[in-house]
Amino acid sequence: EVQLVESGGGLVQAGGSLRLSCAASGFTFDDYAIGWFRQAPGKEREGVSCVRSSFGITTYADSVKGRFTLSSDNAKNTVYLQMNSLKPEDTAVYYCAAAYAGLCHAHIPYDYWGQGTQVTVSS
Repeated sequence: EVQLVESGGGLVQAGGSLRLSCAASGFTFDDYAIGWFRQAPGKEREGVSCVRSSFGITTYADSVKGRFTLSSDNAKNTVYLQMNSLKPEDTAVYYCAAAYAGLCHAHIPYDYWGQGTQVTVSS
C-alpha cells in the first residue's frame, strides 16, 4: 500500500521555524519526485518545493526561496521541509506528493498524495 504521511505542522509565531516530514512507503523512493504543496483557505494550491534526489534536483517557489530548505533521507524514505523565517502568509495546509519519474518541472502529474498537515503562523 502506498502511503505518504506528513507530520510536523503546528502553530508558530512569525519569524519562527518548523520542520515538516513526509514519510513515504509502498513504492520505490528513488523513482519518484517528491513535491510539497500548500493550500490556504480560499486560495489555489501552490507548489512550494520539489526534490528528485536520485537526479540531484531540488526546486523552490520564489515565495519560499531563501527561507525553506528541502532535504531527503533516502535510507528512511523521508523528505524534510525546513521552514525558517515563517510569515503569516505561509499559513496553509501543507501536502506532500509523489510523481513517478518526475523531474520537478511545473505541472507534472503527481500520483500519490498525503493527507496534509496544518501550518499556522501568527503575526
